Amino acid sequence: MTVDPLPYPSMKGGGFEGLSAGLGMDEQTLEWLELKNVTRAGWVRSGVEQPESVAAHSWGMSVLALKLCPPHLDLVRVLSLCLVHDLPEVRVGDLTPHDDCTTKAQDERRAMMEMAPQWIELFDEYEHGLTEEAKFVKQLDKLDMGMQALLYQRQQNISLEEFILSAKSKIDDATLRQQLE
Repeated sequence: MTVDPLPYPSMKGGGFEGLSAGLGMDEQTLEWLELKNVTRAGWVRSGVEQPESVAAHSWGMSVLALKLCPPHLDLVRVLSLCLVHDLPEVRVGDLTPHDDCTTKAQDERRAMMEMAPQWIELFDEYEHGLTEEAKFVKQLDKLDMGMQALLYQRQQNISLEEFILSAKSKIDDATLRQQLE
């Protein structure tokens, strides 16, 4: 039996005609992918050159999850939480504590309901730290920020100690906190 490695007939022959239709690239999916173009506001505010996108941050968290997820946690759930936790920022932007936005939580939840209602339970789980997985992912969020700060300091010779100290203060898990030492 021969298995065709190209699952979409429109891709055969090297052409990409109809690729978006074959992959189901609807407007909703395209909007989600815009997260690649949302720049992390904290890095911009701190003068980082070529700061990462929110999507790059979510990817960084996912890689850290693959490496550091304790065996008693559901890795698929952890990865899902990593990938959707900042999705509403496509619409509301990457708001930081410096923005002093009192409606951030409501705005993000509304955006999530409009953009991806199928993932609202994951979003709420993360936002409210309802499970051990969500609590772990919240710490990964801070760990990724701290590690990215260390990377930018090394690459650009700038001080981002406020990010590293903030991350350390919000990470309870000793194994995760040790990554910033």
